Amino acid sequence: QLQLVESGGGVVQPEGSLRLSCVGSGSSLENYAIGWFRQAPGKDRKEVVGCINPKDTLTNAGNSVKGRFTISKDNDKNTAFLQMDSLKIEDTAVYYCAANAYCAGANYMDYWGKGTLVTVSS
Repeated sequence: QLQLVESGGGVVQPEGSLRLSCVGSGSSLENYAIGWFRQAPGKDRKEVVGCINPKDTLTNAGNSVKGRFTISKDNDKNTAFLQMDSLKIEDTAVYYCAANAYCAGANYMDYWGKGTLVTVSS
C-alpha cells in the first residue's frame, strides 16, 4: 500500500518561493502519476495544481499556476516535488500530493497525503 507524506510548507512573503516534497513509501513512485492539489481556506473543493505522469515525460499545470509552479520527481529518492515561485497571496492553501496510475482529477486519485499548509502573507 502506497503512503505519501508532504513536507515543506510554511509562511512566505509574496513573490517568494517554496519547494514542497512528497515522499512515498510502500511502493515505488516510478509506477505512479503524481498530482498536486490544493484547498484554499473556506473552500470545500480541491483545485488541481498539476500532475506528472509515471514516465516523467509529461507534466501539466493548472492555469492559475502555469509558469510559476514546476512539478518533478526523483525516483531514486521516491520523492516528488512542487517548486513554487513568484508566490501570491491567493496561493495560500493546504497542498496535497496524490498518486494514481495516470493523471486524473481529485475524485479519481487513489492515494493521498495529509497535506502541508502554505501561507503567503506580507
